[in-house]
Amino acid sequence: MTMWSPVLNGRKGPAYLALADAIAEGVSTGVLRPRDRLPTQRSLAYELRLSLNTVSRAYAEATRRGFLEGEVGRGTFVRVTGWQPVEAQPARMARPLSGPIDFSLNLPFAGNAEAALAQTLESLSHSPVLSSYLHHDRNDDPRRHMDAGARWMGRLKLPDAGRSVILCNGAQHGLLVALLALLRPGDVLLVEALTYAPVKSMARHLGLSLRPVAMDDEGLKPEALDDACASTRAKVLYCLPTLHTPTAITMSEARRREIAHVVEKRGLTVIEDDVFGFLPVERPPPLACFAPHHAVFLTSVSKSIAPGLRVGYLQFPDRLRGALQAATNMSTWMSPPLMSEIVSRWIIDGTAERLNAEQRNEARARHDMARQVLGPRLPGGDRSGFHVWLPLPDRWDPDAFCAAARRRGVEVQPASVFAVGDGAAPNAIRLCLSHETSRDRVRQGLAIIADLFDGAPEDSSLIV
Repeated sequence: MTMWSPVLNGRKGPAYLALADAIAEGVSTGVLRPRDRLPTQRSLAYELRLSLNTVSRAYAEATRRGFLEGEVGRGTFVRVTGWQPVEAQPARMARPLSGPIDFSLNLPFAGNAEAALAQTLESLSHSPVLSSYLHHDRNDDPRRHMDAGARWMGRLKLPDAGRSVILCNGAQHGLLVALLALLRPGDVLLVEALTYAPVKSMARHLGLSLRPVAMDDEGLKPEALDDACASTRAKVLYCLPTLHTPTAITMSEARRREIAHVVEKRGLTVIEDDVFGFLPVERPPPLACFAPHHAVFLTSVSKSIAPGLRVGYLQFPDRLRGALQAATNMSTWMSPPLMSEIVSRWIIDGTAERLNAEQRNEARARHDMARQVLGPRLPGGDRSGFHVWLPLPDRWDPDAFCAAARRRGVEVQPASVFAVGDGAAPNAIRLCLSHETSRDRVRQGLAIIADLFDGAPEDSSLIV
């Protein structure tokens, strides 16, 4: 072939990604054929007036995507088989591609944020005030970052009159801040009968008493909440109305209004955890819309955009600002300025919405895969989330099922991890479909779960 020479004019983003994209385009269109040898990195750097390091990074990126392979002493070649167009490449993340298939961790996909991050960091590197992101505090940015967070949450139609926003280091930190601000050792915290597992640990360390509130197939039962308030005089409720973990239930608007009525009647403050709230295309308004003077609304970008972005937001009635700000200062003082700046830019320029849509689409694709593999074993429900709830046949004990799955190389969580109180946990397990990088591994793990589901416990010990 005539020695290939890429054209980078008009391509956006860092030079190394532009060159990697040009390689991908050349392979996809047939300009670069299998076994074609690429120019040496040094000669291409000279031709394009790029640094050698930039070309090296581009070749490494194209190799990571599956387009190129190197041969020591011979050069870099287009792969003969196995390449895929860049659009079809699965998201890469620092998660194992071998070993046990992990359905136990409810982490989102890494997504395709790498290029956006590189572009944003490139832009930030030219900032005349770059060193200010290393300062302990900045006078101008916290307000701008809070405004960006309010804009992000505004997509959910949250009320803003008489309410304030604080930045936190992810939703889990925001939850800790709320518990520190609203409760004291010995107080009762009302929670759903099945709840976010770290809440149990937080309550234990903070000296709080958890009181489970009964649920049905719509989530919290209003009459059970009212009874719990009457019998405990509790003043704080923690709940997950949208894509509840572990059950994946999304509470209807009518049920939210009923819960809000009890909250207002009993003078409760509700901590509404909405970390999954940006995944559904359509969802009921937050509880905070129906009881704005009684709701602390909590969300983050870690579940909706990318897992490593540890930026969260608390929106709350103005009357709670002092207590929540003091708890934030005590626990972390401030959200890291550089990470907050990245997230704020992405919210403002539309990158956050694009990456959120990618998360939403991948979640739907994996949920559809679970439906295909598990069939009628999987109950109906919201298809928007990262996790599914699988009731087991009576012949299976959840702990025994999880042990059998582990022997087959699949990690899952039993209902007991999320259960609160002394009552028996439901006969069910939670499957998280988002942690695994490869869809093939997800499908393989689901097939193992389906096989175990249809088998008998005494047979599982014979499977290796």
